[in-house]
Amino acid sequence: MEYADALALVHEHTTQPHLLRHMLASEYAMRAYAEQFGENAELWGIAGLLHDFDYEENPDVSVEGHPIVGARLLDELGYPAEVSHAMLSHAADITGVAPESMLEKTLVAVDELTGFLVAVALVRPSKSILDVELKSVRKKWKTKEFAAPVNRAEVEHAAAEIGMTLDDHILVVLNAMKAHATELGLDRQEAA
Repeated sequence: MEYADALALVHEHTTQPHLLRHMLASEYAMRAYAEQFGENAELWGIAGLLHDFDYEENPDVSVEGHPIVGARLLDELGYPAEVSHAMLSHAADITGVAPESMLEKTLVAVDELTGFLVAVALVRPSKSILDVELKSVRKKWKTKEFAAPVNRAEVEHAAAEIGMTLDDHILVVLNAMKAHATELGLDRQEAA
């Protein structure tokens, strides 16, 4: 399992910039958690990177769509079972695969939070994740209309499942994304 191959697979199946940014943000957050938990950062990063690689082609989250089709392809390509199982576990209500391992629970915890943090960054005048602070994230978190599709209860539950308070979880993911702001296209922008 080579990172370059995983990244090539993502680019083969995904063209939309916001989906690419989401998968990269998930990768960076998963790597940060792997380091914090003393786990394999490469494996965790690839699981984060690949978890939605088939979504653009299979946007219907169902038994014949994402993530089942993607997990099947990962198995065919010889990716470790931990990666395809994590992919299935981040949509447990469809796949019936509940997150059990720390890798799987962490993927569920970071998945929607990365999108939420991108939304917080994009409403700032600078459109930069570098300007986002915990206080502003928590304020937006309480505003149910903001990024309404984000399942806040699921993120909170998943954070608790990996032994993190919501604030500490937000900080781990936010700091991971800040460390890669340029790669995510969320570094400081010149005012128009």
